[in-house]
Amino acid sequence: MKAIILAAGMGTRLEKYAKGLPKGMLRFNEKTLLETQIQTLRESGIDEIIVVKGYAQEMINFSGIKYFINEDYKNTNMVASLMTAESELGGEILVCYSDIIYEKRLIEKLKKSPFEVSVLVDDNWKAYWKARFEKLEEDIESLNYDEEDNIFDIGNPRCRIEECKSRYIGLIKFSGEGIKRLKEIFYKNKKKYWDNEKPWLRSKSFKKAYMTCMIQEMIKHNSEVKVIHINNGWLEFDTTQDYEKTNLWLKEGSLGRFFNF
Repeated sequence: MKAIILAAGMGTRLEKYAKGLPKGMLRFNEKTLLETQIQTLRESGIDEIIVVKGYAQEMINFSGIKYFINEDYKNTNMVASLMTAESELGGEILVCYSDIIYEKRLIEKLKKSPFEVSVLVDDNWKAYWKARFEKLEEDIESLNYDEEDNIFDIGNPRCRIEECKSRYIGLIKFSGEGIKRLKEIFYKNKKKYWDNEKPWLRSKSFKKAYMTCMIQEMIKHNSEVKVIHINNGWLEFDTTQDYEKTNLWLKEGSLGRFFNF
């Protein structure tokens, strides 16, 4: 299995802490987020790791890693970054966002999943959300699935709290067939919408497609998209508030309720 970390974006919401840095180069617990991810992936037996760079690309330079560059990172988003590494898209692929860290057990669980698309979700997300945002309804998006764990709706930021059964965290495993389907669907839509600046699903445009929108499009085309359940074991660094609060929890010894190194 290969892992592809999408690290092309800017850390605009992290203000002074990530000024001039790609988000993945933010330091936490004496390591950058990317260093922590790479270490966790290797400890999980994943040695073939690809990083897609873009903003401040010269700052990301770890040994033993293959790199691709999304030169148009300002005008694109996650899906376009993933397709920058198209030559690596074959067989089982683990796709990771660069602004998260996670425990080894999460990767071990994903590795065992046999489905076309396996989306890791946190069933115990509400405690973490309350600690991060105070208001549970802040910065949520829909994640709805049936009794057999088939996702039918993901990524709607205008959802009701009842429509967020679990939390999508930015770790997805594609089987070989899943990756094949993703590429087919990407190119079908690219032909129609690449030069169209109108919204595509819940993204600003197809060029700026979110990964959740691509997952939703795969569901529409009858791909097997399942949730894989976990409880905590991950952290996201999206805002200045995230960074400050998480460092405070680490310092005061309360981080273990959400994450263990």
